[in-house]
Amino acid sequence: MIEVNHIAREFRRAKQVHGAFGGLRTFFARESEIVHAVEDVSFHIDAGEVVGYLGANGAGKSTTIKMLSGILVPTSGEVRVNGLIPWENREENALNIGVVFGQRTQLWWDLPLIDSLRIISKLYQLDTDRFQRNLARLDDMLGLAPFLDAPVRQLSLGQRMRGDLAAAMLYEPKILYLDEPTIGLDVVAKERMRNFIEQVNQESGTTIMLTTHDLADVERLTKRIIFIDKGRVLFDGPVAELKHRYSPFRELHVTLVPNGNEASSVDDIAGVIHVEATPTSLVIRFDPERIAVADLIAAVVARYAVNDLAIVEPALENVVREIVQSGEVRA
Repeated sequence: MIEVNHIAREFRRAKQVHGAFGGLRTFFARESEIVHAVEDVSFHIDAGEVVGYLGANGAGKSTTIKMLSGILVPTSGEVRVNGLIPWENREENALNIGVVFGQRTQLWWDLPLIDSLRIISKLYQLDTDRFQRNLARLDDMLGLAPFLDAPVRQLSLGQRMRGDLAAAMLYEPKILYLDEPTIGLDVVAKERMRNFIEQVNQESGTTIMLTTHDLADVERLTKRIIFIDKGRVLFDGPVAELKHRYSPFRELHVTLVPNGNEASSVDDIAGVIHVEATPTSLVIRFDPERIAVADLIAAVVARYAVNDLAIVEPALENVVREIVQSGEVRA
């Protein structure tokens, strides 16, 4: 559905001259420098995939989305979206894609939300029946009815983001680009957004490319991530594989019965890496390839009076932090 081969995007900006009369010297000298926003990025995304596109601020995520949308033309490289070159077939490409930028809106600021949606339906040549059918479906998923008649400028951030999602999906595009769709939202609004993304992918087979700094979105919605840094792809593969490279262990958190345990230990069990113990709790770090979870739990229950147990997976946030700080992905 999306083919990206060795794309690069450069920007030219004026070089600032500092010191006495620096502003005048900058204006008249007109020296410039090249900024490489994206360098040699390649990836393919199949129909129906939900892919997380991750990286630090300035890594090139939004620039990539703009090239896939046809807003920007790459300095070099090739892009095809559903068989089309986006910047050469902008109108046809626009019929295939929906785009939501978390910090920008495609809605008309002073118009009621319903009027913005009606205008978009005309732009995409939806007949009345299809418009009403799709609007009813989006209302059911996003809960639009309470604020459909309110001007966009009066909507809360969460309501406006729901309106933007409705506008992007009103004409049933095959591909949805989401650039920070949950930025600034409260936990209830985020959950509604995540449910919507899951639903349109599962019911309509919509291909979704998600850029976000909220890694809870990534862990909930995607199985594959593409990680870029300074305009280059550092990793393209399953979330589970990236976690395994950095955190090839899991943790068993145990709540013990107070005063119900004799001196005991699980340090001698094969596969146990580290144990943190208090009179009322245990945190057991273990290698799941050396010991099965069920066997470890059986050993703990045999040695301790246990109130509760929980398996904790390694956090993707810690993995991403280490990659950003090092600028490379561990082999």
